[in-house]
Amino acid sequence: MSGKRSIFEEVGETSAKPAAPKGGMIDTRPKGARAAIRVWLFALFALVAAMVLVGGATRLTDSGLSITEWKPVTGALPPMSAADWQVEFEKYQQIPQFAALNATMTVEEFKGIYWWEWGHRQLGRFIGLVWAVGFVGFWATKRIPTGWTGRLLGLGVLGGLQGAIGWWMVSSGLGGEMVSVASYRLAVHLGLAFAILGLIAWYALALGRKDSDLLQARRLGEPKLFGMATGVMHFAFLQILLGALVAGLDAGRGMTDWPLMGGEILPSEAFDLEPLWKNFFENPVLTQFLHRMAGYGLVIFAGIAALKGRRSAHGATRTAFLWMGAVVLLQLALGIVTLVHGAPLSLGLVHQAGAILVWVIVIRARFLARHPILRSIREG
Repeated sequence: MSGKRSIFEEVGETSAKPAAPKGGMIDTRPKGARAAIRVWLFALFALVAAMVLVGGATRLTDSGLSITEWKPVTGALPPMSAADWQVEFEKYQQIPQFAALNATMTVEEFKGIYWWEWGHRQLGRFIGLVWAVGFVGFWATKRIPTGWTGRLLGLGVLGGLQGAIGWWMVSSGLGGEMVSVASYRLAVHLGLAFAILGLIAWYALALGRKDSDLLQARRLGEPKLFGMATGVMHFAFLQILLGALVAGLDAGRGMTDWPLMGGEILPSEAFDLEPLWKNFFENPVLTQFLHRMAGYGLVIFAGIAALKGRRSAHGATRTAFLWMGAVVLLQLALGIVTLVHGAPLSLGLVHQAGAILVWVIVIRARFLARHPILRSIREG
């Protein structure tokens, strides 16, 4: 029953109602610390990117097998005395790589490769710590936006899986006749790293805009451009995996002429291994050939997508697709320069950094095709 009304109340007067929030009911949900989580994600992205580059240096310097045990906790401490260094060196002397490649190595020379692998593992531990502190902090203070807890937790799960895959990769080179890690295991390890980078980039882009903005933008998204960007993303991922096979086999340091390979289009030794399928994973000639061909194909595909992107109704999307085409072309040129110089450490790392840049640019173009930035008529 309603309360009594004052005799002085104007006829038709009603109590004030709260104004509806801008953007509708979706914006009435708890927002969480979107800006702070984005900063945390940017930090994680930078650390994972650094991890990829340190891993690349570890591979190019043949340092990945210098630590022959996996001790996630106690392994954080390096050798602290001459006796400790001698113990680690003796463990390394027991694996095939020492006898085949480094039989004359001294303890002092061993330290050079040891520090690369130790730094790589230590960086992995630090990334796990940064993720754990950030996630637990945001979760405990209830600052994670609605629907984001599972996604942010998933990053940590993938990070833990990456550590296990890293040891699975290293263990492949510790016995038998192997003198380095298995190239296909290296490809799995690198592929998961790029998958993690891709998820972090996508999450950071999504958290940079309000839920209502994303919902409205998706209604005006461009499915055909999104599909093309998705195709470029998958093609780029394949090329990254092929690059890992090339790195794992040191294939970039053989047949350094271009555009031919040893004076041929397809070298005659491309299928020397038996059974046939082994050539696609263990033949350095065929893996380099496939990496080259995929690079040409990726440039063509990304170029077509960039031209299609010029027809977008949204300026930011057009620019993103043009950048995608340009960066992919630049990466091809950088790959050729790296090849003809025999893949030295410096150029190899720059080429790997270029792959990270391509990956991010492609993902941003894909995101903007799905969620274009809307501008008013006055701004446009």
